[in-house]
Parts: sequence; structure tokens; C-alpha cells
Amino acid sequence: MNDRIEQDWTAVCELDDIVPDTGVCALVKGAQVAVFHLAGEDAAVYAIDNYDPHSQAAVLSRGIVGSLGERVVVASPIYKQHFDLRTGECLETPELSVSAYRVKVAGGKVWIAA
Repeated sequence: MNDRIEQDWTAVCELDDIVPDTGVCALVKGAQVAVFHLAGEDAAVYAIDNYDPHSQAAVLSRGIVGSLGERVVVASPIYKQHFDLRTGECLETPELSVSAYRVKVAGGKVWIAA
């Protein structure tokens, strides 16, 4: 990895620190990011803003992870809007979508690009 690419990625935690099928909150370059570890056949790690624009609270990392059709989502713990973990799109109110971040797992650590 060259220096430029390495500077864009931030290690946030060990993958094993995230209970499968849940999320945690990490601070990445001053922003709260909700990081989710999905287990099973389609195991993956996703990251979106932790801030829920509907409730105006930083709570998305505490939401319930699931799927709606082909979409992998988290339901906000307050008003239950669904956010697509791949894109950050709010399914019920697209104009209140959040940012999604690139994620990788390397050396057992979760890395977020911001």
C-alpha cells in the first residue's frame, strides 16, 4: 500500500470486537460512524453515518440489522426508518439518507476510508 492510500484508511477496531449481526460506533476523522458486522453466508462489514437525521440523534449503530428484499438494512432504534447499509439510503425518506463509507478487513482489523 502506498502512503497516499494508507492515509485515507483508519483502523477502528478488531473484527472480533463487533458481535456478529450488530453494530458499534467509531470515531473516524472527527465523525461518528456506525460499523456493522454481518455473519453467515453473506458475511460482510458495512459502515454508514451514526447520525439518524429523523431523530437527530447519534444512534444508528444501536439499530437492528436485517434485510428488506435484497437490501441489507439497519432499522433506526428510535423511529424505525430503514437505512441501506451499502448505500446509506433511507428507504422511507430518501432525502434523509446518510453517507456510506468504504470498509475493508485486513490483519483482523476493520478499516474505514473517509
